[in-house]
Amino acid sequence: MAGSDYPLQFSVDYPEEPDRLTTLFRLILAIPILIVSSLLTGSQAGSQVLAPLAMIVFRQKYPRWWFDWNLNLMRFETRIFAYAMLLQHEYPSTDQDQTVHIDLEYPDAERDLVRWMPLVKWLLAIPHYVVFLFLIIGALVASVIAWFAILFTGRMPRGLFNYIVGVMRYGARVQVYAFVLATDVYPPFSIKE
Repeated sequence: MAGSDYPLQFSVDYPEEPDRLTTLFRLILAIPILIVSSLLTGSQAGSQVLAPLAMIVFRQKYPRWWFDWNLNLMRFETRIFAYAMLLQHEYPSTDQDQTVHIDLEYPDAERDLVRWMPLVKWLLAIPHYVVFLFLIIGALVASVIAWFAILFTGRMPRGLFNYIVGVMRYGARVQVYAFVLATDVYPPFSIKE
């Protein structure tokens, strides 16, 4: 399956003119929004996965409002990650897409989701966790290199940008499959669209 056929569509707009000053202090500037994110998700992490899992398994339903909550929370967290990884230079919004775009179609639980799959998706995704670990280490190294490149040249190299976006896309696909539970389509082992 080609990556672009995957139910989740993910892209980030290339920053034409990064802000060197905010890039210099990026990790410090990210602290307040990271606190907001941790307050928002810290106590609810189990309910974001377990409640939809129970609804799909026992009732074969995925309530629209729960799907919308999980998708919007994922969008918010992705904007924060994009900001921290230097892909976005606007401060992460709590409610606007900005330069990060995630689209996912609402699943018809009876037609699109196999009732028992949420019980094993986290297990089936184990190979992806291993691959993602190595990809994220590479993305962190790429982000450090990009930090220096932005400070000295005023631009993020397009190759580093594409790699970090690809790693984020990969992680988002695994998240939608194993934790958001919005698709039964196994994620491709690819960072490409």
